[in-house]
Amino acid sequence: MNIRLFVAFLLGILLPQLVFTAPTSALAESEISKLRSQIDDRSNRLAEIEAEIAKYNSELQEVGAEKKTLQSAINQLELERKKVNAEISKTENQITSTDLEINKLILEISRTQKDINNTEAGIGAIIRSEYKDGDDSLIELLLSKDRLSDFWSTYEAHESIRDTLSTKVASLSSFRSLLEEKRDENESKREQLSSLKNQYNDQNEVLINNKQEQAELLEITKSEEKNYQQLLASQEQAREQVLKELREFESKLQFILDPNTIPTPGTAVFSWPLANVIITQFFGGTEFAARNASVYGGRAYHPGVDMGAPRGTAIMAPLTGTVRATGNTDAVPGCYSWGKWTLIDHANGLSTLYAHQDVISVTSGQKVSTGEIIGYVGSTGYSTGPHLHFTVYAKDGVNVRKFNEIKTVTSCGPASTPVAATEAYIDPMLYLPKY
Repeated sequence: MNIRLFVAFLLGILLPQLVFTAPTSALAESEISKLRSQIDDRSNRLAEIEAEIAKYNSELQEVGAEKKTLQSAINQLELERKKVNAEISKTENQITSTDLEINKLILEISRTQKDINNTEAGIGAIIRSEYKDGDDSLIELLLSKDRLSDFWSTYEAHESIRDTLSTKVASLSSFRSLLEEKRDENESKREQLSSLKNQYNDQNEVLINNKQEQAELLEITKSEEKNYQQLLASQEQAREQVLKELREFESKLQFILDPNTIPTPGTAVFSWPLANVIITQFFGGTEFAARNASVYGGRAYHPGVDMGAPRGTAIMAPLTGTVRATGNTDAVPGCYSWGKWTLIDHANGLSTLYAHQDVISVTSGQKVSTGEIIGYVGSTGYSTGPHLHFTVYAKDGVNVRKFNEIKTVTSCGPASTPVAATEAYIDPMLYLPKY
Protein backbone atom coordinates (compact mmCIF):
# COMPACT_ATOMS: atom_id res chain seq x y z
CA MET A 1 0.00 0.00 0.00
CA ASN A 2 1.23 3.53 -0.79
CA ILE A 3 2.60 4.95 2.45
CA ARG A 4 0.60 8.21 2.11
CA LEU A 5 -2.63 6.26 1.66
CA PHE A 6 -1.73 4.20 4.74
CA VAL A 7 -1.14 7.34 6.83
CA ALA A 8 -4.43 8.84 5.65
CA PHE A 9 -6.18 5.57 6.53
CA LEU A 10 -4.57 5.51 10.02
CA LEU A 11 -5.49 9.10 10.79
CA GLY A 12 -8.99 8.50 9.49
CA ILE A 13 -9.41 5.80 12.14
CA LEU A 14 -7.86 7.76 15.00
CA LEU A 15 -8.97 11.36 14.46
CA PRO A 16 -12.71 10.82 15.13
CA GLN A 17 -11.64 9.71 18.62
CA LEU A 18 -9.25 12.60 19.03
CA VAL A 19 -11.19 15.69 17.97
CA PHE A 20 -12.84 17.89 20.58
CA THR A 21 -16.44 16.77 20.85
CA ALA A 22 -19.38 17.46 23.15
CA PRO A 23 -20.81 13.98 23.61
CA THR A 24 -23.79 15.16 25.60
CA SER A 25 -27.00 13.87 24.12
CA ALA A 26 -29.55 16.29 22.68
CA LEU A 27 -31.87 15.27 25.52
CA ALA A 28 -29.36 16.27 28.22
CA GLU A 29 -28.67 19.59 26.49
CA SER A 30 -32.41 20.19 26.31
CA GLU A 31 -32.72 19.51 30.06
CA ILE A 32 -29.96 22.03 30.83
CA SER A 33 -31.68 24.63 28.66
CA LYS A 34 -35.00 23.94 30.38
CA LEU A 35 -33.41 24.37 33.83
CA ARG A 36 -31.83 27.66 32.75
CA SER A 37 -35.26 28.92 31.69
CA GLN A 38 -36.80 27.90 35.03
CA ILE A 39 -33.98 29.65 36.91
CA ASP A 40 -34.66 32.84 34.92
CA ASP A 41 -38.36 32.61 35.79
CA ARG A 42 -37.51 32.33 39.49
CA SER A 43 -35.24 35.37 39.23
CA ASN A 44 -38.12 37.39 37.77
CA ARG A 45 -40.41 36.25 40.58
CA LEU A 46 -37.79 37.18 43.18
CA ALA A 47 -37.67 40.71 41.76
CA GLU A 48 -41.43 41.00 42.21
CA ILE A 49 -41.21 39.80 45.83
CA GLU A 50 -38.39 42.27 46.53
CA ALA A 51 -40.66 45.10 45.38
CA GLU A 52 -43.44 43.79 47.65
CA ILE A 53 -41.07 43.68 50.65
CA ALA A 54 -39.90 47.24 49.93
CA LYS A 55 -43.52 48.42 49.98
CA TYR A 56 -44.14 46.80 53.37
CA ASN A 57 -40.92 48.30 54.75
CA SER A 58 -42.08 51.76 53.71
CA GLU A 59 -45.49 51.25 55.33
CA LEU A 60 -43.85 49.96 58.51
CA GLN A 61 -41.76 53.12 58.77
CA GLU A 62 -44.91 55.22 58.56
CA VAL A 63 -46.70 53.19 61.23
CA GLY A 64 -43.62 53.19 63.46
CA ALA A 65 -43.57 56.99 63.40
CA GLU A 66 -47.12 57.22 64.69
CA LYS A 67 -48.02 57.76 68.33
CA LYS A 68 -47.99 54.52 70.30
CA THR A 69 -51.59 53.43 70.55
CA LEU A 70 -53.21 50.03 70.68
CA GLN A 71 -54.44 50.40 67.11
CA SER A 72 -51.02 51.45 65.81
CA ALA A 73 -49.45 48.48 67.61
CA ILE A 74 -51.95 46.10 65.99
CA ASN A 75 -51.43 47.73 62.57
CA GLN A 76 -47.69 47.30 62.94
CA LEU A 77 -48.04 43.63 63.88
CA GLU A 78 -50.28 42.99 60.88
CA LEU A 79 -47.87 44.75 58.51
CA GLU A 80 -44.97 42.83 60.03
CA ARG A 81 -46.82 39.57 59.40
CA LYS A 82 -47.36 40.46 55.72
CA LYS A 83 -43.74 41.49 55.36
CA VAL A 84 -42.44 38.29 57.01
CA ASN A 85 -44.75 36.21 54.79
CA ALA A 86 -43.20 37.94 51.78
CA GLU A 87 -39.72 37.20 53.16
CA ILE A 88 -40.69 33.53 53.55
CA SER A 89 -41.96 33.48 49.96
CA LYS A 90 -38.65 34.99 48.85
CA THR A 91 -36.68 32.33 50.70
CA GLU A 92 -38.87 29.56 49.23
CA ASN A 93 -38.13 30.88 45.73
CA GLN A 94 -34.42 31.08 46.53
CA ILE A 95 -34.50 27.47 47.74
CA THR A 96 -36.24 26.33 44.55
CA SER A 97 -33.85 28.35 42.40
CA THR A 98 -30.83 26.88 44.20
CA ASP A 99 -32.27 23.37 43.73
CA LEU A 100 -32.55 24.06 40.00
CA GLU A 101 -28.98 25.37 39.92
CA ILE A 102 -27.77 22.19 41.62
CA ASN A 103 -29.65 20.00 39.11
CA LYS A 104 -28.14 21.99 36.23
CA LEU A 105 -24.67 21.58 37.71
CA ILE A 106 -25.19 17.83 38.09
CA LEU A 107 -25.98 17.58 34.35
CA GLU A 108 -23.00 19.77 33.44
CA ILE A 109 -20.70 17.71 35.66
CA SER A 110 -21.95 14.53 33.97
CA ARG A 111 -21.35 16.04 30.54
CA THR A 112 -17.82 17.13 31.45
CA GLN A 113 -17.04 13.69 32.90
CA LYS A 114 -18.11 12.10 29.61
CA ASP A 115 -15.82 14.51 27.75
CA ILE A 116 -12.97 13.45 30.02
CA ASN A 117 -13.70 9.74 29.44
CA ASN A 118 -13.77 10.22 25.64
CA THR A 119 -10.56 12.25 25.72
CA GLU A 120 -8.80 9.59 27.79
CA ALA A 121 -9.99 6.92 25.35
CA GLY A 122 -8.57 8.92 22.44
CA ILE A 123 -5.25 9.37 24.22
CA GLY A 124 -5.14 5.64 24.91
CA ALA A 125 -5.68 4.87 21.22
CA ILE A 126 -2.80 7.16 20.24
CA ILE A 127 -0.46 5.66 22.82
CA ARG A 128 -1.28 2.10 21.72
CA SER A 129 -0.68 3.02 18.07
CA GLU A 130 2.63 4.66 18.90
CA TYR A 131 3.66 1.73 21.06
CA LYS A 132 3.08 -0.74 18.20
CA ASP A 133 5.17 1.36 15.80
CA GLY A 134 7.72 2.41 18.36
CA ASP A 135 9.93 -0.71 18.37
CA ASP A 136 12.04 0.53 15.43
CA SER A 137 14.63 3.22 16.00
CA LEU A 138 14.85 6.17 13.66
CA ILE A 139 17.92 4.61 11.94
CA GLU A 140 16.15 1.26 11.53
CA LEU A 141 13.12 3.05 10.14
CA LEU A 142 15.34 4.86 7.63
CA LEU A 143 17.11 1.67 6.57
CA SER A 144 13.85 -0.22 6.15
CA LYS A 145 12.61 2.16 3.47
CA ASP A 146 13.60 1.80 -0.17
CA ARG A 147 13.07 5.47 -0.85
CA LEU A 148 13.82 8.50 1.34
CA SER A 149 10.37 9.92 0.54
CA ASP A 150 8.74 6.87 2.17
CA PHE A 151 10.82 7.42 5.29
CA TRP A 152 9.74 11.09 5.55
CA SER A 153 6.08 10.17 5.01
CA THR A 154 6.18 7.64 7.84
CA TYR A 155 8.10 10.05 10.08
CA GLU A 156 5.57 12.85 9.39
CA ALA A 157 2.71 10.48 10.20
CA HIS A 158 4.19 9.81 13.65
CA GLU A 159 4.73 13.53 14.21
CA SER A 160 1.14 14.31 13.21
CA ILE A 161 -0.23 11.74 15.65
CA ARG A 162 2.02 13.02 18.43
CA ASP A 163 0.85 16.60 17.79
CA THR A 164 -2.72 15.41 18.05
CA LEU A 165 -1.81 13.66 21.29
CA SER A 166 -0.39 16.91 22.69
CA THR A 167 -3.58 18.79 21.76
CA LYS A 168 -5.75 16.11 23.30
CA VAL A 169 -3.74 16.13 26.56
CA ALA A 170 -4.24 19.90 26.75
CA SER A 171 -8.00 19.40 26.23
CA LEU A 172 -8.02 16.79 28.99
CA SER A 173 -6.38 19.24 31.38
CA SER A 174 -8.95 21.88 30.47
CA PHE A 175 -11.83 19.42 31.03
CA ARG A 176 -10.48 18.43 34.43
CA SER A 177 -10.15 22.09 35.51
CA LEU A 178 -13.71 22.71 34.39
CA LEU A 179 -14.88 19.66 36.29
CA GLU A 180 -13.24 20.88 39.50
CA GLU A 181 -14.86 24.30 39.06
CA LYS A 182 -18.29 22.74 38.58
CA ARG A 183 -17.83 20.49 41.61
CA ASP A 184 -16.75 23.44 43.78
CA GLU A 185 -19.71 25.47 42.56
CA ASN A 186 -22.01 22.55 43.32
CA GLU A 187 -20.63 22.28 46.86
CA SER A 188 -21.10 26.02 47.36
CA LYS A 189 -24.70 25.81 46.14
CA ARG A 190 -25.42 22.93 48.53
CA GLU A 191 -24.05 24.99 51.45
CA GLN A 192 -26.19 27.90 50.30
CA LEU A 193 -29.22 25.60 50.15
CA SER A 194 -28.62 24.42 53.71
CA SER A 195 -28.32 28.04 54.90
CA LEU A 196 -31.54 28.99 53.10
CA LYS A 197 -33.42 26.11 54.72
CA ASN A 198 -32.24 27.28 58.16
CA GLN A 199 -33.30 30.82 57.25
CA TYR A 200 -36.73 29.52 56.18
CA ASN A 201 -37.20 27.83 59.56
CA ASP A 202 -36.13 30.99 61.42
CA GLN A 203 -38.47 33.20 59.40
CA ASN A 204 -41.38 30.89 60.18
CA GLU A 205 -40.47 31.21 63.86
CA VAL A 206 -40.62 35.01 63.50
CA LEU A 207 -44.10 34.61 62.03
CA ILE A 208 -45.22 32.40 64.93
CA ASN A 209 -43.84 34.94 67.43
CA ASN A 210 -45.73 37.73 65.67
CA LYS A 211 -49.07 35.92 65.88
CA GLN A 212 -48.45 34.99 69.51
CA GLU A 213 -47.55 38.58 70.42
CA GLN A 214 -50.70 39.92 68.82
CA ALA A 215 -52.87 37.37 70.62
CA GLU A 216 -51.23 38.18 73.96
CA LEU A 217 -51.58 41.93 73.38
CA LEU A 218 -55.30 41.63 72.68
CA GLU A 219 -55.78 39.30 75.64
CA ILE A 220 -53.94 41.60 78.10
CA THR A 221 -55.53 44.85 76.94
CA LYS A 222 -59.02 43.45 76.25
CA SER A 223 -58.90 45.70 73.17
CA GLU A 224 -59.05 48.79 75.39
CA GLU A 225 -56.72 51.76 74.73
CA LYS A 226 -56.68 52.63 78.45
CA ASN A 227 -55.37 49.17 79.30
CA TYR A 228 -52.71 49.43 76.59
CA GLN A 229 -51.36 52.73 77.92
CA GLN A 230 -51.27 51.26 81.44
CA LEU A 231 -49.31 48.31 80.09
CA LEU A 232 -46.74 50.62 78.47
CA ALA A 233 -46.37 52.60 81.70
CA SER A 234 -45.86 49.47 83.83
CA GLN A 235 -43.28 48.12 81.37
CA GLU A 236 -41.34 51.39 81.46
CA GLN A 237 -41.40 51.45 85.26
CA ALA A 238 -40.08 47.88 85.44
CA ARG A 239 -37.38 48.72 82.88
CA GLU A 240 -36.26 51.74 84.93
CA GLN A 241 -35.88 49.58 88.03
CA VAL A 242 -33.87 46.92 86.21
CA LEU A 243 -31.51 49.41 84.57
CA LYS A 244 -31.03 51.50 87.69
CA GLU A 245 -29.81 48.52 89.69
CA LEU A 246 -27.69 47.23 86.79
CA ARG A 247 -25.97 50.60 86.29
CA GLU A 248 -25.33 50.96 90.02
CA PHE A 249 -23.68 47.54 89.99
CA GLU A 250 -21.59 48.30 86.89
CA SER A 251 -20.42 51.66 88.25
CA LYS A 252 -18.72 49.81 91.12
CA LEU A 253 -16.86 47.36 88.90
CA GLN A 254 -13.15 47.99 88.52
CA PHE A 255 -11.61 47.79 85.06
CA ILE A 256 -8.69 49.62 83.49
CA LEU A 257 -8.73 49.51 79.71
CA ASP A 258 -5.31 48.88 78.18
CA PRO A 259 -5.49 50.53 74.73
CA ASN A 260 -2.88 48.08 73.45
CA THR A 261 -5.36 45.20 73.81
CA ILE A 262 -7.89 46.60 71.31
CA PRO A 263 -7.69 47.94 67.74
CA THR A 264 -6.77 51.57 67.12
CA PRO A 265 -9.93 53.74 67.29
CA GLY A 266 -11.03 54.85 63.84
CA THR A 267 -10.13 51.50 62.26
CA ALA A 268 -13.15 49.88 60.59
CA VAL A 269 -12.60 46.37 61.93
CA PHE A 270 -16.33 45.57 61.82
CA SER A 271 -18.82 45.36 58.96
CA TRP A 272 -22.34 46.65 59.55
CA PRO A 273 -24.52 43.95 61.16
CA LEU A 274 -27.51 44.94 58.99
CA ALA A 275 -27.73 45.18 55.20
CA ASN A 276 -29.51 48.55 55.35
CA VAL A 277 -28.41 50.79 58.21
CA ILE A 278 -30.67 53.43 59.75
CA ILE A 279 -29.26 54.64 63.07
CA THR A 280 -31.98 55.78 65.44
CA GLN A 281 -29.74 56.43 68.44
CA PHE A 282 -25.98 56.78 68.82
CA PHE A 283 -23.69 55.87 71.70
CA GLY A 284 -23.33 58.00 74.83
CA GLY A 285 -25.16 61.16 75.87
CA THR A 286 -27.71 61.20 73.07
CA GLU A 287 -30.67 63.56 72.93
CA PHE A 288 -33.06 60.70 73.69
CA ALA A 289 -30.91 59.62 76.64
CA ALA A 290 -30.89 63.18 77.97
CA ARG A 291 -34.70 63.41 77.76
CA ASN A 292 -35.14 59.97 79.32
CA ALA A 293 -32.35 59.74 81.89
CA SER A 294 -34.48 57.51 84.12
CA VAL A 295 -34.54 54.86 81.40
CA TYR A 296 -30.75 54.56 81.73
CA GLY A 297 -30.65 54.20 85.48
CA GLY A 298 -30.50 57.92 86.23
CA ARG A 299 -27.69 58.63 83.74
CA ALA A 300 -28.16 60.31 80.36
CA TYR A 301 -26.15 57.57 78.73
CA HIS A 302 -26.89 55.08 75.94
CA PRO A 303 -24.43 52.14 75.98
CA GLY A 304 -24.56 51.23 72.29
CA VAL A 305 -25.97 52.08 68.87
CA ASP A 306 -29.60 51.45 67.90
CA MET A 307 -30.38 50.56 64.28
CA GLY A 308 -33.98 50.69 63.16
CA ALA A 309 -35.10 47.79 60.99
CA PRO A 310 -38.31 45.83 60.32
CA ARG A 311 -39.00 42.74 62.35
CA GLY A 312 -37.42 39.65 60.83
CA THR A 313 -34.47 41.51 59.25
CA ALA A 314 -31.38 39.30 59.21
CA ILE A 315 -28.58 40.23 61.64
CA MET A 316 -25.09 39.34 60.37
CA ALA A 317 -21.88 38.81 62.29
CA PRO A 318 -19.72 41.92 61.62
CA LEU A 319 -16.54 39.91 62.16
CA THR A 320 -15.45 36.31 62.70
CA GLY A 321 -15.78 35.26 66.33
CA THR A 322 -17.11 32.82 68.89
CA VAL A 323 -20.50 33.04 70.58
CA ARG A 324 -19.80 33.38 74.29
CA ALA A 325 -23.44 33.27 75.39
CA THR A 326 -27.05 33.88 74.45
CA GLY A 327 -29.98 34.75 76.66
CA ASN A 328 -33.62 35.77 76.84
CA THR A 329 -34.69 38.09 79.63
CA ASP A 330 -38.32 37.70 78.49
CA ALA A 331 -38.17 34.13 79.75
CA VAL A 332 -38.59 35.68 83.21
CA PRO A 333 -41.91 37.57 83.45
CA GLY A 334 -41.47 41.25 84.23
CA CYS A 335 -37.76 41.35 83.28
CA TYR A 336 -37.84 44.23 80.79
CA SER A 337 -34.26 44.32 79.64
CA TRP A 338 -32.44 43.09 76.50
CA GLY A 339 -35.01 40.49 75.52
CA LYS A 340 -33.25 37.94 73.30
CA TRP A 341 -29.53 38.73 73.16
CA THR A 342 -26.25 37.29 71.84
CA LEU A 343 -22.68 38.05 72.99
CA ILE A 344 -19.83 37.32 70.55
CA ASP A 345 -16.09 37.42 71.33
CA HIS A 346 -13.66 38.47 68.61
CA ALA A 347 -9.94 37.78 68.34
CA ASN A 348 -9.08 41.50 68.30
CA GLY A 349 -9.88 42.09 71.98
CA LEU A 350 -13.47 43.26 71.44
CA SER A 351 -16.86 41.67 72.17
CA THR A 352 -20.21 42.60 70.61
CA LEU A 353 -23.79 42.42 71.90
CA TYR A 354 -26.95 42.08 69.80
CA ALA A 355 -30.15 42.77 71.75
CA HIS A 356 -33.95 42.80 71.23
CA GLN A 357 -33.79 39.95 68.70
CA ASP A 358 -36.90 38.11 67.60
CA VAL A 359 -35.02 34.87 66.85
CA ILE A 360 -31.49 33.83 67.84
CA SER A 361 -29.86 31.62 65.18
CA VAL A 362 -26.65 30.66 67.00
CA THR A 363 -25.67 28.79 70.14
CA SER A 364 -23.06 29.24 72.86
CA GLY A 365 -19.60 28.11 71.72
CA GLN A 366 -20.45 28.31 68.02
CA LYS A 367 -17.88 29.78 65.62
CA VAL A 368 -19.32 32.40 63.27
CA SER A 369 -17.87 34.02 60.15
CA THR A 370 -18.15 37.59 58.91
CA GLY A 371 -21.52 38.03 57.19
CA GLU A 372 -23.07 34.88 58.66
CA ILE A 373 -26.67 35.27 59.88
CA ILE A 374 -26.74 35.13 63.69
CA GLY A 375 -30.32 36.21 64.36
CA TYR A 376 -33.25 38.37 63.32
CA VAL A 377 -34.34 41.85 64.39
CA GLY A 378 -37.23 42.01 66.83
CA SER A 379 -38.72 44.05 69.63
CA THR A 380 -38.19 41.72 72.58
CA GLY A 381 -37.33 43.00 76.03
CA TYR A 382 -38.00 46.68 76.62
CA SER A 383 -38.22 48.20 73.16
CA THR A 384 -40.27 51.03 71.68
CA GLY A 385 -40.24 49.27 68.29
CA PRO A 386 -38.28 46.73 66.22
CA HIS A 387 -34.59 47.56 66.17
CA LEU A 388 -31.14 46.13 66.80
CA HIS A 389 -29.22 47.36 69.83
CA PHE A 390 -25.49 46.91 69.10
CA THR A 391 -22.94 47.27 71.91
CA VAL A 392 -19.14 46.96 71.75
CA TYR A 393 -17.13 46.01 74.84
CA ALA A 394 -13.49 45.52 75.68
CA LYS A 395 -13.57 41.72 75.83
CA ASP A 396 -11.69 41.46 79.14
CA GLY A 397 -14.14 43.84 80.79
CA VAL A 398 -17.47 42.08 80.12
CA ASN A 399 -18.95 39.06 81.90
CA VAL A 400 -22.29 37.26 81.84
CA ARG A 401 -24.11 37.28 85.17
CA LYS A 402 -27.55 36.46 86.49
CA PHE A 403 -29.56 39.42 87.74
CA ASN A 404 -29.93 37.87 91.18
CA GLU A 405 -26.12 37.90 91.46
CA ILE A 406 -26.17 41.64 90.86
CA LYS A 407 -29.03 42.57 93.17
CA THR A 408 -32.52 41.36 93.94
CA VAL A 409 -34.03 42.96 90.89
CA THR A 410 -37.81 43.08 90.91
CA SER A 411 -39.23 40.13 88.94
CA CYS A 412 -35.92 39.54 87.12
CA GLY A 413 -34.00 37.07 89.30
CA PRO A 414 -32.58 34.15 87.26
CA ALA A 415 -32.39 35.93 83.89
CA SER A 416 -28.82 36.46 82.63
CA THR A 417 -27.23 39.54 81.06
CA PRO A 418 -23.82 40.83 79.96
CA VAL A 419 -22.33 43.05 82.67
CA ALA A 420 -19.38 45.42 82.22
CA ALA A 421 -17.61 48.23 84.00
CA THR A 422 -18.38 51.65 82.54
CA GLU A 423 -14.81 51.85 81.16
CA ALA A 424 -15.34 48.62 79.18
CA TYR A 425 -18.10 50.14 77.03
CA ILE A 426 -16.77 51.42 73.69
CA ASP A 427 -18.48 53.57 71.06
CA PRO A 428 -19.27 51.16 68.20
CA MET A 429 -18.90 53.95 65.65
CA LEU A 430 -15.14 53.93 66.32
CA TYR A 431 -14.88 50.53 64.64
CA LEU A 432 -17.64 50.58 62.01
CA PRO A 433 -17.43 51.80 58.39
CA LYS A 434 -18.31 55.43 57.73
CA TYR A 435 -22.03 56.05 58.17
